[in-house]
Amino acid sequence: MKIKVLCIHALLFSSALSLPYALADEALETQVTQATQAAQTTQATQTKSANADSMPQVHQTGINRSKDYSPEFVAVPFVFSTETLSTTVGGAGVIKHAGQPQASAFGIGLYSSNESWITYLGLNNYQLPKLDQWLFSGEFSRASYKEGIYFVPEDANRSSKGVNRSDAMATNRVITVGDEFYTKLHIKYVLPWGKGSKGAARSLMPSLATDPLSWDPRESGVTSLQITPFIHTQELLGYEDLPTETQGLKFKLDWDNRDNGKNSTRGGRSSLTLSRDFGARGGGADDRESWTMWEFEQSAFLSMGESDWFGQQILAFNFYLADTPTWNDYDSSTQAYQRPPSFAGVTLGGFDHLRGYSSKQFYGRSALLYSAEYRVQPRWQPLQSLPVFNLYDVPWWQWVVFAEAGQVADDFSASELHDDMKWTLGVGARFEVENVIVRTEFAYAEDAKQFWIMVNQPF
Repeated sequence: MKIKVLCIHALLFSSALSLPYALADEALETQVTQATQAAQTTQATQTKSANADSMPQVHQTGINRSKDYSPEFVAVPFVFSTETLSTTVGGAGVIKHAGQPQASAFGIGLYSSNESWITYLGLNNYQLPKLDQWLFSGEFSRASYKEGIYFVPEDANRSSKGVNRSDAMATNRVITVGDEFYTKLHIKYVLPWGKGSKGAARSLMPSLATDPLSWDPRESGVTSLQITPFIHTQELLGYEDLPTETQGLKFKLDWDNRDNGKNSTRGGRSSLTLSRDFGARGGGADDRESWTMWEFEQSAFLSMGESDWFGQQILAFNFYLADTPTWNDYDSSTQAYQRPPSFAGVTLGGFDHLRGYSSKQFYGRSALLYSAEYRVQPRWQPLQSLPVFNLYDVPWWQWVVFAEAGQVADDFSASELHDDMKWTLGVGARFEVENVIVRTEFAYAEDAKQFWIMVNQPF
């Protein structure tokens, strides 16, 4: 087993300019996705000029057996400070080729001076014998925040059912003790079309520059169907009337036609996700309302060519639309509407959607978001020669200007979703560091601003 330790120390202060409090939720999912991609793309530079059909024979998992796929461990200790966590120490580690060439394991743990803590474990892209088109992944996370920042419905303490008893979904920013937990099992079937024709493991590799791009899913890209059983809980001190648990299934249809998930220059991605909690009735505290939610997301990437200053110029676009069809379905026996808890429902705000606002700041029945980015890679790249940076492999960095406009509404209506839209303008810098995309951004909105340090591209 090869072992590498990366020492990263960051000290970040302020309130609006802070790391997102939802580190144990969406942020870690993003980190796992990126760590998994890193584990699958170690062959990219070796195969750049090769044609996919001329690559060595693959067996079962679709991986080149002539390459050394012994496990490789990378550890990252860190220290930072935020409004939510105060001074925090911890570490993260990833094992590439964890038992199988395409598989990876990722874990993180941290503890803060205000006695908050976060743990996470993810096992990604495993295969079972003779199931070449299937991938299996799992996630587990627990967290406790002593000064967590949350956005709760304004009427949370004014009725016995809290969020389910009011049509007004305005939220209040509160700081309280929060305990969070989730577990997910991802079962993915990769259709034997396009890049999936050579198996699910082979489909994880980025496209080659010579690969043809077609808008026919049968010819290019990776088409997959995924089912995810999930359990997600959130308990807030002083807000016991709010729903605390949801569990159910997610169904996702995805067509990933990007040339490279870490640095897309052409193609796009389409996904449709359906989430369903079937509810529970027992007359006790564990009762849950049933609800249904769907989300559609479409991205597209257009290369603008090179210039004297920039080796790469990309226009990136993203469209997001979501709705909760059961929002106004009323259960007379429980005197409650069939709506998800705010931590699991349709929201905007955070490091991917409406970045000028706090994570999940806006909650309602439906949401609409338009995003556009201008991404450039400067030919001038001094990072590899600077102290600290020269300890790591930093093949490129990227400058970004972005704009977003979106709205959350309590009706699924085009007019309401386009009325008085929230907007965000921002700039950022992104780096590939040891196969991981590190993203730093400053986002400005009409009445808020945020500074994000995160991993992975927003879309």
